[in-house]
Amino acid sequence: MAKLDNTLQMLKELTDANGIPGNEREPREVMKKYIEPFADDIQYDNLGSLIAVKKGSQEGPKIMVAGHLDEIGFMVTRIDDNGFLWFQTVGGWWEQVMLAQRVNVMTNKGNIVGVIGSKPPHILPADQRKKSVDKKDMFIDIGASSREEAMEWGVRPGDSVVPICDFTVMNNEKMLMAKAWDNRIGCAIAIEVLRKLKDEEHPNTVYGVGTVQEEVGLRGAQTAANYVKPDIGFAVDVGIAGDTPGISEKDVQSKMGKGPQIIMYDASMVSHKGLRDFVTDTADKNNIPYQFDAIAGGGTDSGKIHLTQNGVPALSITIATRYIHSHAAILHRDDFENAVNLIVEVIKGLDSDKVNQLTFD
Repeated sequence: MAKLDNTLQMLKELTDANGIPGNEREPREVMKKYIEPFADDIQYDNLGSLIAVKKGSQEGPKIMVAGHLDEIGFMVTRIDDNGFLWFQTVGGWWEQVMLAQRVNVMTNKGNIVGVIGSKPPHILPADQRKKSVDKKDMFIDIGASSREEAMEWGVRPGDSVVPICDFTVMNNEKMLMAKAWDNRIGCAIAIEVLRKLKDEEHPNTVYGVGTVQEEVGLRGAQTAANYVKPDIGFAVDVGIAGDTPGISEKDVQSKMGKGPQIIMYDASMVSHKGLRDFVTDTADKNNIPYQFDAIAGGGTDSGKIHLTQNGVPALSITIATRYIHSHAAILHRDDFENAVNLIVEVIKGLDSDKVNQLTFD
């Protein structure tokens, strides 16, 4: 791999870090390393969400920019007599993308490489060969010969298991492949927003947040938002790219490289119209590309942020990403950079009067 610039190095460290819901220590440490130089203070809620505070020129509105630290993965539930690991999915998985994939089992003695296995098709009845293997019939093979050997290596029930996919700059250098884009790209956006605000004049207090346990119910967003008590909330996350074979515009409108997605609706929230209009007007004024999208299922941290206390105007701004909720996903660097630029310009345009006006737009 060619030498990485500072941004790519940050993205590599964020995505190569391992952190499923409930065990986000590694990505939290990476995010802290990169966001701390631009923050006035680093705080945490009691579930482990990271909250970086950047004060503006006045005690203005509290603006929360939240990406989630966790990624989908697995948890060891038992070790059988022959040393095979049985597991629980943590976050949403589709069976067809799981089988025969390499994984890291995070033990107290270090990571152990394994592979997700199942019965070979040769010994399956004809009707079973036509179906995907059920998750409950899959196991992880780490090469152990017994339960005792696996435990000698440090494996215990409750250990986290994460996909293996090293950060990769593809031949088209704008295209970046990695595991855990969902949602280390949101954490990277929060970092870059604080970096770009370092020398900008604005009256707001900005909170760059890495939430925990998003993939199992937006849990860290709820506790972090209760801690911050924001006046405006942005969830920055991945969205679905509609530019691969088999996906039509009636399914997904967005294309990679055409700007961040402004999410109008998902299963967790109807976006706040006043805030949505202000964001798109700001984008138009600054010639920043963007795309609209709506998702029938799923949700982002906005789903909890907007329900904090008496309600918080909130919006999800996402990056069109291919193959989310699998071992390897791809996104476009321009979309990341345009999302950062858009949120920075929005923050510069907000003050107490504007926030009060937006609330009832």
